[in-house]
Amino acid sequence: MQLHDLRSPEGSRRTRTRAGRGIAAGRGKTSGRGQKGQGARSSWSLPRAFEGGQMPLTQRVPKLRGFHNHFRITYAVVNCGKLLRFESGSIVDPARLAVAGLIPSPNSRVKLLAAGPSPAGLTVRVHRASRAATARIEASGGTVELIEAPTPEAEPAADTQLATSAAPSKGPGATSARRSRPTAGGGPAAAAATPAPPGAIDGLGPDDAAEPEPDDPRP
Repeated sequence: MQLHDLRSPEGSRRTRTRAGRGIAAGRGKTSGRGQKGQGARSSWSLPRAFEGGQMPLTQRVPKLRGFHNHFRITYAVVNCGKLLRFESGSIVDPARLAVAGLIPSPNSRVKLLAAGPSPAGLTVRVHRASRAATARIEASGGTVELIEAPTPEAEPAADTQLATSAAPSKGPGATSARRSRPTAGGGPAAAAATPAPPGAIDGLGPDDAAEPEPDDPRP
């Protein structure tokens, strides 16, 4: 294949439509705008959401004020009176509740309430249960088991408590254990630590010490 053999795909290159260039061009006279009216004018423009005069969608949609929690957890409520259909000694979990039509789905979170008569000898497995419902089920010889029960917060380790108690206080009466380091060129700390040579006087070096005066040679 040579360069002159290359061809564009069929339909990819089309002649541009030239409006208002005569009837033979297909878009002459009114140039596709029709006769008269708002759309035929040169300054015609409408909002994007304009629907011909009827109430726009943005205004038809109801809007409620307030805060909407998107992370809210919804529970399917089941009362104790609805559990009378299960045999005594059976296990009632979300799967069996969904088969019985008491909750919409086996994956629904279930909360047990105490309305109605109490069933006898059931093992109820739900996500949440009220205190009255738990007492009623246990009084009739059954048990209530919570699914995904909240775990208590872990206590801090003993080593952490000891380290916290042993940490030095930073109050105004606390003393610092840092020691001054002697500098390379000497300083107040080095001068205080180095003993003075014999014969030296405060503020003078060893060569600047006062010499004894000679005896007077006159008679």
